[in-house]
Amino acid sequence: MLRALLDKFWDEDLWLPPNTTWEDITPEPDKAVVYSDYRHLLYPIPLALVLIVIRHALEKYWYAPFGKSLGIKNTRSKKAPSNPTLEAAYINCSKIKHKQLFLSKDKICALAKQLDLSERQVERWWRLRRSQDKPSTLVKFCENAWRCSFYIFNFSYGFFILSDKEWLWDIDQCYIGYPHQGLTSDVWWYYMISAAFYWSLTLSQFSDVRRKDFWQMFVHHLATIALLSFSWVCNLYRIGTLVLLLHDCAEIFLEAAKASKYANYQKLCDAIFTVFTILWIVTRLGIYPFYIIWSTSIRAPMLLPMFPAYYFFNSLLCLLLVLHLVWTWLILQVAYKAINAGKIEGDIRSSSSDVSDSSHQSNHSTPNRYNSKKST
Repeated sequence: MLRALLDKFWDEDLWLPPNTTWEDITPEPDKAVVYSDYRHLLYPIPLALVLIVIRHALEKYWYAPFGKSLGIKNTRSKKAPSNPTLEAAYINCSKIKHKQLFLSKDKICALAKQLDLSERQVERWWRLRRSQDKPSTLVKFCENAWRCSFYIFNFSYGFFILSDKEWLWDIDQCYIGYPHQGLTSDVWWYYMISAAFYWSLTLSQFSDVRRKDFWQMFVHHLATIALLSFSWVCNLYRIGTLVLLLHDCAEIFLEAAKASKYANYQKLCDAIFTVFTILWIVTRLGIYPFYIIWSTSIRAPMLLPMFPAYYFFNSLLCLLLVLHLVWTWLILQVAYKAINAGKIEGDIRSSSSDVSDSSHQSNHSTPNRYNSKKST
């Protein structure tokens, strides 16, 4: 039964263009064209663990010392007084509320009566306890510094290897000759490293600074991994490299703006955020829908016969566009508040980090970006 289900799932009529078989695009040494190998999709997983190790090493020995030299403190808020009853209630609330940790008025009254405390004392203890679990500014700075560094590397490497590829300058070349398009080693590494990075983000997201757009980012990472995996299996890597390159571009400035905010370089943060906002709108709401998706939706059917899996591929691209629209709304909110206040407040692209300081209640994530209440 399992064999039958797998055969049905990997039906060539679903995944490949008409008159094409898996045998046709199976990589073999005697073939003139080098095809992508589906087995290589396992490589990014251990590579993601390598990236996580590299990240922690850089944060400890490079980003943290650099952040401290900028005056960023690694201190947390004052500890809440020891109180086993309130601590038990806090832990229970953490499990139920998924770390949002908000108490209802009735619960506050009940705890105050049980402990012979005033409601104000219970609320103050609760605020201190919540602040105690929030990551320090240095931790958040290191996280953004790592992401900024990776995006600079990945975008630079991607542009370098694609600069001599015909499909970067003529997107129709993504479809002409498909699926018999040869894979080069530089593109192989670009795909593997990019997929590993998104796997590492997915794995580390549960331990990183928790943002209000946590689930949007989780969906974004999974959709990106699915796109990379699908395009690799079907040898549609050419359009995949263009999507990667386009997405990495704005991320550099998003993470740089957040890092400069945490370092208290307000004017630098404002300048970088302005560049980021312009670049985000141009790439995510301009080039992406009107060049990439237009190409996959309009030009592709003119140049190659369609097949069911291609529509799934295009649907994932459209899902990313929906996330872009959501994040754009959050970014514009940050920009509007910044214009009124005269500076960027909070964390870009995410509206407000669930665990960020009250002064950073608008923390992270642009679509990989600025946070939401106020965004990083």
